[in-house]
Amino acid sequence: MDAFIKLLRIADVSKKTTLAKSTIWLKMSQGKFPKPTKLSPAINVWKESDIDLWIENKFSKPNQLNG
Repeated sequence: MDAFIKLLRIADVSKKTTLAKSTIWLKMSQGKFPKPTKLSPAINVWKESDIDLWIENKFSKPNQLNG
């Protein structure tokens, strides 16, 4: 387990991935993006390491534009 886990809110995830918030929610519903953890009814967070892994996977698959 990580000694320090950084959590990101939707605005941070959007900035880090350069995806619009609506695109993040759409990709999540399609199973193409990591799902967040709900901290409260109004607060969703992602582990930064999960987002980093998603980004890395995008660059490891050549010529994959969708998903």
